[in-house]
Amino acid sequence: MRTIFVLNGPNLNLLGEREPEIYGSTTLDDIRRWCEAEAGELGLAIDFRQSNFEGEIIESIHAARKSAAGIIINPAALTFTSIAILDALKTFSGPKIELHISNVHQREEIYHKSLVSRTAHAVMAGFGAYGYRLAVRAMAEMTK
Repeated sequence: MRTIFVLNGPNLNLLGEREPEIYGSTTLDDIRRWCEAEAGELGLAIDFRQSNFEGEIIESIHAARKSAAGIIINPAALTFTSIAILDALKTFSGPKIELHISNVHQREEIYHKSLVSRTAHAVMAGFGAYGYRLAVRAMAEMTK
């Protein structure tokens, strides 16, 4: 069974509470359950992780090198600042989807320049929490 890592960055553990006008009321646990259900229908397994610490996200990317068919990553604020995450993602040879709940291009300019996009095979933004379900389906196709 192909395993897809779904990696989530800082503050995403607060989904459902933090800025609901931007991120909605769906929690990260809801998203995890959705991803697992979508993956199950597609014959995939999900390794779902969240960390507020850059180093832990990098360690997860390193772990994915050994056991994942693909990575879906929402690095949150680290998208725009972390060369270390960019470098770690470059070491993963499988497909990578960069995912954002909000449409970052409609937000302040600081959110417009992603470092992660330089290595991502696809970028998804603005679908809300539902974007995770779409990303799992897209990854199923990308890893066939």
